[in-house]
Amino acid sequence: MVSKTTRPQIHYDGDEVDDLTIEYPSSDGEPMAENDWQYTALTDTVSTLRVRYQGRDDVYVAGDMLIYYRMNRNDISVAPDVYVVFGAAGNHPRDSWLVWREGRAPDFVMEIASPSTWRRDATEKRRIYADMGVTEYVRFDPTGDHFTPPLVMETLDGTEYREQPLTTDDDGNLRAHSAVLDLDFCVSPDQQLRLFDPAAGEWLRTHQETEDARRESEDARLAAEAEIARLRAELSRLQQQ
Repeated sequence: MVSKTTRPQIHYDGDEVDDLTIEYPSSDGEPMAENDWQYTALTDTVSTLRVRYQGRDDVYVAGDMLIYYRMNRNDISVAPDVYVVFGAAGNHPRDSWLVWREGRAPDFVMEIASPSTWRRDATEKRRIYADMGVTEYVRFDPTGDHFTPPLVMETLDGTEYREQPLTTDDDGNLRAHSAVLDLDFCVSPDQQLRLFDPAAGEWLRTHQETEDARRESEDARLAAEAEIARLRAELSRLQQQ
């Protein structure tokens, strides 16, 4: 028997007053991730998107952070693994996202499958995101144990999600294009998720990859400066002979 999911009340009465005395917890007591596969996909995706939008004050990227979508109800929330908001009032740190105070819901949400969450991701949370008005919803299964294919990209059409087609490139990567982010979500044959910028024709780096590249560049600069100093010293020595 399949239980019926109640559609959440996203919108509130215009006469309702925001009670500023109500506290909204920053944690629901649930773990950030259940396993290494989920954790890696979550943190890599969040860090990659933050690097991409780090120069945009109107874009907010968060991971596993509570969204409250019913005014004055601190007992009703959802915590997407990854979400992106365009038109945000600043990308400063927050401890939660209150839809009615921020003035908008996320434009993009991604959930990463785990043994205890993947069914709810495809049913109850899918309905919540549709009612909230999230334009794109992506589900990714990093182990391939829960659904096939392991990548689902859906776009909101009115009040319902419509699944977008997937393609496979010459390297065997499964691809789905996000119109909201203008990025390709790619899953390699060994289940690794990467983001590709089709406009630039390049893979996006995670925060760690960006830092590694920065360190390599700095090491190369220091080595070049040391070599120049050595050559100058050698030239000075030869001139004094």
